[in-house]
Amino acid sequence: MSDDYYYYEPAAGHGLPHDPLNAIIGPRPIGWIATQDSKGQRNLAPYSFFNCFNYRPPIIGFASSGYKDSLRNILETGEFVWNLTTRPLAEQMNETSATLPHGEDEFVRAGLTPLAGKQVKAPRVAESPVNFECRLSQHWQLTSADGEPTDTWLVLGEVVAVHIDRRLLEQGIYQTAKAQPVLRAGGPSAYYSISDEQRFDLVRPDARPAKS
Repeated sequence: MSDDYYYYEPAAGHGLPHDPLNAIIGPRPIGWIATQDSKGQRNLAPYSFFNCFNYRPPIIGFASSGYKDSLRNILETGEFVWNLTTRPLAEQMNETSATLPHGEDEFVRAGLTPLAGKQVKAPRVAESPVNFECRLSQHWQLTSADGEPTDTWLVLGEVVAVHIDRRLLEQGIYQTAKAQPVLRAGGPSAYYSISDEQRFDLVRPDARPAKS
């Protein structure tokens, strides 16, 4: 039976052409994070280690591998905006992943329009159909199990304002597939989208009608 499983210990390397970790934990939503520094210099970058962690208050977070401009700006101002990446915006999102000289504007490089937030000064991506304006709630440098610091920082932010394109709401219900979200997968270039054809529904046990 053990031969049916590929086994490795991460500290010794995975021995595969590409690390399978982020392919197994996937597909993952993309943290398309917009920030600006105290002087108003904008930054926009995608992060594949991203998710939602709390309902009330709503808290989302992402991990930055390396002390990058997004992290620096958030710690300086306490603000950021998450923007939904959709299939029509996938190529522009990818452009914002380029390593640029400090101070070069990813909005300009990708041909995107910055919009002022209502609750934070960080810009929104006007072309994105969903934006979360966030204020920093917590951040810390990740450590290994033996306490050694890594070169990765986890950032959590409280969502203080939400913008949703009304075309994505049907009878007040947000239509996930209609938004055409882009999800990061494994390998150096794999992404996925979703459709209603792939939908299935499950009712939690506690929400099922009681048996008579």
